[in-house]
Amino acid sequence: MNALIDLILVVLQLYRYVLIATIILSWLISFNVINTRNQAVYQINMILNRLTEPLLRPIRRIIPPISGLDFSPLILLLVIFFIERLIIRDIGPYVYQMNL
Repeated sequence: MNALIDLILVVLQLYRYVLIATIILSWLISFNVINTRNQAVYQINMILNRLTEPLLRPIRRIIPPISGLDFSPLILLLVIFFIERLIIRDIGPYVYQMNL
């Protein structure tokens, strides 16, 4: 059970990094720092969007962009943080205690 909890925490942490990379890439594209006509940039953008859109889409339905600002990645980061803290502080001690 400890391995499962550790795996879940690692997956959440990796997803957090993917979400941050998506945010930074979208800013770079919006400010014309990088161009999506570049094939490598286009592929990276597509991969990151395919990884993040399934979780961002429901949040965007509830909270649409306000004045052009999309708060859905921030909300998803807060949800990931909440789930991590829930696992570490509330679920983890009981699981680790049972294995002693």
